Amino acid sequence: MKGIIGTVVMAVIMMSTASAQTFTLKSNDLGGQMTQKQFANGFGCTGANISPELHWENAPAGTQAFAVTMYDKDAPTGSGFWHWVVYNIPAAVMSLKADAGNFSGKNLPDSAVNGGNDGNAPGFIGACPPPGDAPHQYLITVYALKSKLKLDKNASAAYIGFMIHFNSIGQASIVAYGQR
Repeated sequence: MKGIIGTVVMAVIMMSTASAQTFTLKSNDLGGQMTQKQFANGFGCTGANISPELHWENAPAGTQAFAVTMYDKDAPTGSGFWHWVVYNIPAAVMSLKADAGNFSGKNLPDSAVNGGNDGNAPGFIGACPPPGDAPHQYLITVYALKSKLKLDKNASAAYIGFMIHFNSIGQASIVAYGQR
């Protein structure tokens, strides 16, 4: 009898593990490369400065809000460059449309906040690697948060990232490359 019960328990565990879905981030705007739409309009670049469309699925149980970041670890700053930090996206929202990172904030879902980027502005600032650099890796991550963040509207991108880290219960990322 113990053998049958053990077999049944193992089968149930295996079936529940097999049916678990992975938290996943996708974009209809990015195919692995930044386009001129996602390049900055400044710093010597002449892009459209439009944040990419993003959508995600299978968020972890207990998600109370989401945050999205775009970070360039290859920026020649010694500490990378935060291109976009948006937080307090409602848990029922599973996507951001293109240009959600607009500096006006009008394209964000209710209660979501565009935090300051490393260009000292609230919203998305597109890719703009120095001419001649190897392709830069732009890491775009959606975080499932266990609670909304209570932050000062002037909080730095690094501080917001710190608070996201300590409130995250899951994350999903994609990488897009950009080069001039």
